[in-house]
Amino acid sequence: MKKILVIDDEEWLREMMQLALRQRGFEVIEASNGTDGIEKARKELPDLILCDINMGKVDGYLTLSALRNEAPTAAIPFILMTGLADSASMRHGMELGADDYLPKPFTTDALYAAVDARLKKSQTIRDEAERKLAHLRDNISLMLPHELRTPLNGILSNAELLAHSSATLKPEEIAEIGQEIHKSSERLERLVENFLICAQLELIAADPKNVNALRIGKTEHPAPLVKKNALAQAMHAGRAGDLTLDACDVPVPMSEAYFSKVVNELVHNALKFSEPGSAVQVKLTEMFNGVALVVSDKGRGFSAEEIARIGAYIQFERKKKEQQGLGLGLTIAKRLMELHGGMVSIESEKGAGATVTAVFPKAKTN
Repeated sequence: MKKILVIDDEEWLREMMQLALRQRGFEVIEASNGTDGIEKARKELPDLILCDINMGKVDGYLTLSALRNEAPTAAIPFILMTGLADSASMRHGMELGADDYLPKPFTTDALYAAVDARLKKSQTIRDEAERKLAHLRDNISLMLPHELRTPLNGILSNAELLAHSSATLKPEEIAEIGQEIHKSSERLERLVENFLICAQLELIAADPKNVNALRIGKTEHPAPLVKKNALAQAMHAGRAGDLTLDACDVPVPMSEAYFSKVVNELVHNALKFSEPGSAVQVKLTEMFNGVALVVSDKGRGFSAEEIARIGAYIQFERKKKEQQGLGLGLTIAKRLMELHGGMVSIESEKGAGATVTAVFPKAKTN
């Protein structure tokens, strides 16, 4: 049974709505003001909220804003009710996160139509999320065993060589084998980490409440993180001299951990698909509509078909280049940007390098 919270300071209207909605099989909770409504929304976590705008100290806008700023209630469908449904008030409500408006006075049929439309849309979102999760599970079950085995074989074979032949090996040979084990271990660690992050992001995307909670994060000073993470990737690849950095220090609406992940994956990708000695440029620049992280390389580039196919578990030219991993890095960066209201675009030609741009929306000021 779907649960609906009705917030209105007019008792007769609440009773009328309660009777009408119960006749349709809904469970109805009532609140006589915004403060009470916020508390009941937190406690009951209804499937839908109907809230009057013109109430006492805590009006409909304040109620909506308060609930949108809390993770458990952020994604609950919210319909504002008002007798003053002018374009300015409607726009203000939509900016705060309202899903719909129900002008007063309204008929029972209009009430049913508004409620059914919101609940149907919410169910459609959940169904699509379930479909994506099922697709993710299928891909994981097919690809993960093979991909885990690749670096694991390197670890096992080299460890076996040490165990059975250490007495006949020269010190430099032992050191080389140790380096190979360490290299394979790092590949395995990165693979597992990216697999877990990708799965985590899909779980977050399946629940709008979690998406809204994710967007609360903020990086006040991104420039030092860009320099630190990009340089670490370049040094790990032995290409610190190929890196050019230029980062402005403008806040971005993403947690430091996830922002660092985006930087790491885009720079790692540029280094992986370009040759040592070729330039890799990393810029963080302010735009009129947000902040852009731009990573450019002079590598092999992507074809239009490959760009269109970018997604989890896609690898490019694996037979030629034998790249390790599931191809999750760029997908993780792209998914993180989408979940935070941003986007990733790729400009590239085969053999002419690539420029990947991650555009963050402007961070909200406190």
